[in-house]
Amino acid sequence: MTPAGSLPLPDGPQLGLRERKKIKTRMAIRTATYALIEEQGYDATTVEQIAERAEVSPSTVFRYFPTKEDIVLTDEYDPILLDELRKRPADEPWMESLRYVMRLAISTGLEQEPEATRLRSHLMVQVPAVRSRMLESMSVTGRMLSEAVADRTGLPRDNFEVRVFTNSLIGGLAEISLYWAENDFKDDLRDLLDRALDVIEHGLPAKNS
Repeated sequence: MTPAGSLPLPDGPQLGLRERKKIKTRMAIRTATYALIEEQGYDATTVEQIAERAEVSPSTVFRYFPTKEDIVLTDEYDPILLDELRKRPADEPWMESLRYVMRLAISTGLEQEPEATRLRSHLMVQVPAVRSRMLESMSVTGRMLSEAVADRTGLPRDNFEVRVFTNSLIGGLAEISLYWAENDFKDDLRDLLDRALDVIEHGLPAKNS
């Protein structure tokens, strides 16, 4: 999952018709879920209600999303994110590539789905089950990012340094959404991304004298 947002659904031949239909079904389920949560809260929203609103069966909901938390958190765009990273110039510093792609993802989420982006981050803070599932979900994103790191550096995917770097990155990205929601969305999410990547790249800032 991308932090607090998503990249747009790609046009053109990248995905077949069957896969695009699956994505549209998942998006319909997700849209129904967010609408119901806004209306009545997370705990009161049931899978049966989600299925009715999305005009699918409950079994279809579970086929696409194993848990209610997954509906809130899962998006379709980690492979697109990985592809965007791989398209960056080979001689571009890794952190510049990552900063570019993550800013693109966050900006798209804020521009196209501002309310859903805020609601997702709010639920991460307010609902322990969502926060726990978020960490599990981002570990999958971390494994995908490790592929990009390995490709760029020439190191094996299971290299210790690659794993440490990637998991540090994932932890930092998770904190972006949590901090943003905990502080009532007052900060610019892209600024928080830049600050997080600065810490990962350079360490903690010097104490003010």
